[in-house]
Amino acid sequence: MTARAASFWVRGICISMIDFKHMGSRFRDVAVEAEGAGDFAEPLKRNMPLIPADTIAGRALVTVIAIMTFLAAIAAGAGILVNDASRGWTDTISRELTIQVKPRSGRDIEADVEAAAAVAQKIAGIVKVQVYSKRDSEALLEPWLGTGLDLGELPIPRLIVLERKASAKPDIASLKIELAQKAPTASLDDHTLWMERLATMAGTLVIIVGIIFLLVLIAMALAVSFATRGAMAGNSEIVNVLHFVGAEDSFIARQFQRHFLRLGLRGGVIGGGAAILVFAASSLFLSWRTHTAAGDEIGALFGTFSLGLAGYILIAVIALGIAGLTGSVSRSIVFRHLSGLG
Repeated sequence: MTARAASFWVRGICISMIDFKHMGSRFRDVAVEAEGAGDFAEPLKRNMPLIPADTIAGRALVTVIAIMTFLAAIAAGAGILVNDASRGWTDTISRELTIQVKPRSGRDIEADVEAAAAVAQKIAGIVKVQVYSKRDSEALLEPWLGTGLDLGELPIPRLIVLERKASAKPDIASLKIELAQKAPTASLDDHTLWMERLATMAGTLVIIVGIIFLLVLIAMALAVSFATRGAMAGNSEIVNVLHFVGAEDSFIARQFQRHFLRLGLRGGVIGGGAAILVFAASSLFLSWRTHTAAGDEIGALFGTFSLGLAGYILIAVIALGIAGLTGSVSRSIVFRHLSGLG
């Protein structure tokens, strides 16, 4: 008996083991494709997939992938916004120094303010010295104390705001020494403590966002794993027969990988597109509310709430990456199952 005849004989016995009425035609098409590189290949009249393309389980998985992609994209976008806002806060604070002149019995606070301002103007790297008047200092307290109060009897400190060049590094130590000599009631704040706290807070938020992103990917991988196992269970007879006939494991795994890759692409496009629309709509809404109290507060915290081109490209990359992860997870599950068949 020739090898070609033996191969047909074995395949015929295997096919007779399953219900040909329900699965025979689909198995025959897939088996011929798997053995298309062999000596007895026949031209295909139909190219039916091993796994049905449109099923309830497939639509449910697309929904899950879309939700996971949306959450992952929102988490990544939030991380970008927090990181950009943190840099903006740090840059703004680092460009300013504050001198506080406290009133003290026996000293003329106006003279101390003038002396402190004169000392600051002599420091290299300082481009602007803004002295707050007594009325300006009282106005700073109105949001907390309210308007209409007579604050003249309160020992309200006076502020002097110094602005430095972006690339300059003023001699802070010399400035503190000069202030101690010329204006003993003045104290210098270079905002180092606040910048450290902002950096710590922003770093913590970015780490939390990263953890959420990883958890979303793990949950999606588990969902794809369960869906792949379910699809294999529903097509176990065909998978087993293909394996025993001699179809390569890579061919069988490729059928599942293509199926789940298509589902992943559909879900990724839906979820990624929804995330892009959310960020674009939020940015547009904030631009409408720019001159309102709520809009100004949100703008101060998160800027324009726009990801920019790089952020939107990142969301597209996340969507494609999730689709690729879906296909890879499915392929690895199938290979593991086939390796157990021997």
